[in-house]
Amino acid sequence: MNTIIYRLHKFNEIVAYPAEPLQNIALLVLRLYASWIFFPAGLQKTRDWGSTLFLFEEEYRGPLLSPELAAWLGTFGELVFPVLLTLGLLSRVSAAGLFVVNAVAVMSLEVIAPVAMADHVLWGAALLVIIVWGHGKISLDYFMTRWLECRSPRNV
Repeated sequence: MNTIIYRLHKFNEIVAYPAEPLQNIALLVLRLYASWIFFPAGLQKTRDWGSTLFLFEEEYRGPLLSPELAAWLGTFGELVFPVLLTLGLLSRVSAAGLFVVNAVAVMSLEVIAPVAMADHVLWGAALLVIIVWGHGKISLDYFMTRWLECRSPRNV
């Protein structure tokens, strides 16, 4: 029995070894993907602010915020968080912010097409991966953490 468990464990290590370096690339790809989805939406909102306000008044109705404040916050989130996420700066905070933007967009719509819902679920899942697993080594967060660790005095 122990031999089977040992062999299964070794097999798992053999598969995991080449996959580990890909984790950082996968986290970078997820950050870039989320940014690619949300940033153009924010740019579109700034191009025609009148239409944006109309959408928030008529289609994206939320019970807590005024339509104008919701439009400003949503646009801000779609412009700022993707830039930070692309750089890997405040990655978890940025991913959480975009997750909220995504969730509010879904909850505020009365009717959402199944294909659109599937997209929102995919985007939410990608953002949750970043929130849970972090920024990866290809990010400013990683380099900032290493720099701060080098500069901090060691407690002995």
